[in-house]
Amino acid sequence: MKSKGAIKFFAIALTLVCLFQLSFTLVSYIEDQKAENYANGDKEKERAYLDSIAYQEVYNLGIRQYTYLECKERSLNLGLDLRGGMHVTLEVSLSSLVNRLANNPSDSTFVQALRNAERDRGEAEDGFISLFYEKLTELDPDVKLSNYFATSDNQDHVTFQSSNQNVMEFLQEQAESGLDNTYNILQTRIDRFGVTQPNIQLQENTGRIVIELPGADNPERVRKLLQGTANLEFWETYKNQEFSQYLVAANDALADELEITGDTTQTEAGERMDDYFDQQEEPDTGLEARADTIAAPDDTGDIAAVDTDNLLSALGREDTAGDDTSEQLSEAEMRQQNPLFALLYPNITQNDEGAFANEGPVIGYARGADTVKINEMLNSDAAREVLPPDVVFFWEVKALPESDNSFVLIAGRAAPGTGGAVLDGKVITDAGVDIDQAGSRQIRMVMNSEGAAEWKRVTAANIGNEVAIVLDNKAYSYPTVQGEIPNGISTITGGFSAQESEDLANILKSGKLPISVNIIEEAIVGPSLGEASINQGMLSLLVGLLLVLIFMGFYYHKSGLVANFTLVANLFFILGVLSSLGAALTLPGMAGIVLTIGMSVDANVLIFERIREELRAGKGMRLAVADGYKNAYSSIIDGNLTTLLTGIILLTFGTGPIYGFATVLVIGILTSFFSAVFISRLIFDWMLDKETVMKFGTKATLHVMENPNLNILEKSRVAYMVSGVVILLGLISMFTRGFDFGVDFSGGYSYIVEFEEPQQTEEIRSMLEPHFGGAPEVKTFGSSRDFKITTSYLINEDAEGTAARVESSLQSGLEQLNGGYEVLRSEKVGPTIASDIKTSAFWSVLFSLLVIFLYIFFRFRRWQYGLGAVVAVTHDVLLILGLFSLLHNIVPFSLEVDQAFIAAILTVVGYSINDTVIVFDRIRENLGLHKRTPLTENMNNALNATLSRTMITSGTTFLVVLVLFLFGGEIIRGFSFALLIGILVGTYSSLFIATPVAAKFHRIQMEAEKQNKMAQ
Repeated sequence: MKSKGAIKFFAIALTLVCLFQLSFTLVSYIEDQKAENYANGDKEKERAYLDSIAYQEVYNLGIRQYTYLECKERSLNLGLDLRGGMHVTLEVSLSSLVNRLANNPSDSTFVQALRNAERDRGEAEDGFISLFYEKLTELDPDVKLSNYFATSDNQDHVTFQSSNQNVMEFLQEQAESGLDNTYNILQTRIDRFGVTQPNIQLQENTGRIVIELPGADNPERVRKLLQGTANLEFWETYKNQEFSQYLVAANDALADELEITGDTTQTEAGERMDDYFDQQEEPDTGLEARADTIAAPDDTGDIAAVDTDNLLSALGREDTAGDDTSEQLSEAEMRQQNPLFALLYPNITQNDEGAFANEGPVIGYARGADTVKINEMLNSDAAREVLPPDVVFFWEVKALPESDNSFVLIAGRAAPGTGGAVLDGKVITDAGVDIDQAGSRQIRMVMNSEGAAEWKRVTAANIGNEVAIVLDNKAYSYPTVQGEIPNGISTITGGFSAQESEDLANILKSGKLPISVNIIEEAIVGPSLGEASINQGMLSLLVGLLLVLIFMGFYYHKSGLVANFTLVANLFFILGVLSSLGAALTLPGMAGIVLTIGMSVDANVLIFERIREELRAGKGMRLAVADGYKNAYSSIIDGNLTTLLTGIILLTFGTGPIYGFATVLVIGILTSFFSAVFISRLIFDWMLDKETVMKFGTKATLHVMENPNLNILEKSRVAYMVSGVVILLGLISMFTRGFDFGVDFSGGYSYIVEFEEPQQTEEIRSMLEPHFGGAPEVKTFGSSRDFKITTSYLINEDAEGTAARVESSLQSGLEQLNGGYEVLRSEKVGPTIASDIKTSAFWSVLFSLLVIFLYIFFRFRRWQYGLGAVVAVTHDVLLILGLFSLLHNIVPFSLEVDQAFIAAILTVVGYSINDTVIVFDRIRENLGLHKRTPLTENMNNALNATLSRTMITSGTTFLVVLVLFLFGGEIIRGFSFALLIGILVGTYSSLFIATPVAAKFHRIQMEAEKQNKMAQ
């Protein structure tokens, strides 16, 4: 073998690099064990211990020392399914950016084009901006973009004379800049979030940002952190005392409108108003207790009198203090005359002397469920006719303490001229958490010079008045200005918890998101499920590896021990390369390792079987080894390349579990080729130089399948009939029963729940049905205590807090069942990403077939080989699809068609092609050596010559995947089942489908050529 020195150097260098990278994993593990032992099961104590050593030196290499945090960041990264945490896919709303840049976003053509672009954004090849322009020109072929985007804010880039191309370039620049800035701001927020080894990836072509937060255990906190746009504003406010008259007028106007329209939708609202009055004569809002200030605290709680007649009548009551004979309004009249106050309770104090409006900007409060309806009322045309034109309403971010989820409503006043806030958050340069004298947390904000000057003017003009501090349209605080603030340093108070104050300061410090983002996919894995996944994955990995090592040692004797060494080296290289690249090892990745172990046997088997052939031909050991390697190279390269192409397609189209599996598969193919071909050859050459006795089999195995003489091609007709019947049954099932589509393809929310006691699926479904507005899908997930619950409830809603509402509905239903429960995993896939996943799955399978056909066509110079391979692979795919359709809801485990299933399909494609290519390679060799031998005989001989290799490789691969199926856990049982079926079907098709099809069309071409010659 040539270049032994280079191979030795590379092997040593790769080993040292892998050792160095994996050493950080070992050091981190030792420190984690110390923390676990110290905490003795107390997770908070364990976390505090690790935080305390984060910046301490724990690893000294002499030339460089590493802290615990540095070691943790460099250690082998475990995916969320192995350690628990949260996976989120954010979609950046480029439509909101286009809308914000336009000067007339309410134009009907503009609005329709934007809606059409949003609808078809999954089909955009050149990005959303180009798609929007395409939709706009469909509606208006002569559209002039400058008419929409020539604004004062854009005047440096767009004028009314700008061409459409210039405007498009401007929009593209704004979109790219907005996407990059959004990514950078989110990355800054995540870096400060406090999780180890976070991962954030920008997918520029799709406008999506994929984020993984290992160990994150508060999903709602994560959602707020990621979706909070940090739109900080300071608003002047109306005083409740002066605004109460407008509130009464708005209520009257709405009542008049109801009388005219005959709207009777307020019945439920009237009943809620009765509940307010029945439950508490004078509701305790706790408003007087608030003393938020800017500068010094102010404990004055003065109450001023107002027009009690108007206010009381607006409440549906008369002043009965002096007249016991007065009659209250009837229930029906009260509901009809007080549509607003039926939902919104005004900020008043009632006593024997009458009703009084409390001081401050709070105009009322309402239950959280009613806030949307109140917003609609206050923004209706009827209400806006009587309300001040400059009023803006804000709900307080947190519910009132000790209330029935009630929220405060603030009346803000728009600044003259701008119609907006008097100051916004772009002037904030720094933010942090302070503790005041009372021990409460507050947010300290530092402004730049421009902001400080403006803040000085605003505070001087509003001494004695309140200024509302609003973040993302929610009022966080509304302190009273006690004096002019000249230095631009202010605080936000609001009864924050430690976590809330840190997150808010983080968001303010990171900056405002330039574009709004929506969570379109998320997955949450509990730590208990992650621990179980590690145990199951490691068990399947070790058992599979052990079985392969035993078989190779038994079947090939001393040579098998060499193969075993290269298998272990291959595993070491895979983990080392993963660690070096910073890639995460996921549960599908573990499946990839198990599969790679089985498939890496193939190269060793190919070499050993060729060496055995050379020895049977009478060659000496050294020459037999050299010729065996030389003759096996072509088959090994072809087989590995076709599987590698499949892996690259998976990497290109896949996300989540597919991507994790494909990463390991591609790395494993490269490292197994290097280990099995080059390292094993170095060992054999060393053994030959040492004159070590070498054996390639034992007495029991040396002559197994030696010189088989089966007429395999003759059996192809029977194979065609069997395959045809099974495929036909599968197709009928596909079009009648369909598939059990996972949430990846259907969209929705999915939860894996473990109960303390056994449950019945029907009982779970009936308990959840009223809470989800329909029956969810409930399936057992491995045992009578584990269930997978899937629902489409609220999946089309993007409003903040929607996921929390779905989780709350889930809890409300499950709490009615006997025994406790734990949600081990939750997943959300929006309809947009579900559609994209289905599209990418279709194209990935189709593209893989095309690539395989082209590779084989160019490699073997005959289209018949490419056709035979594609027919065989199509046969394999149809058989697996048919079986998954036929068997779902019959076998006692999940057969969902999801992303992992597509990964399995494409892996089977690669495996099947690997088998087929090796047969074709031997056919090509036979045709070159035995040119006068008939084609059919040459092909049969090739099938027989490779039969031992086919059976050994298929057997060992089947064995390790069987271990994966039995011990890998419920989550990947359907995935491993597809692989098991695929291995059997792929082996069968390479023998009875691919080669016979190629032979058939080869003969047809030969007959045609013969006829042409005779005709000439």
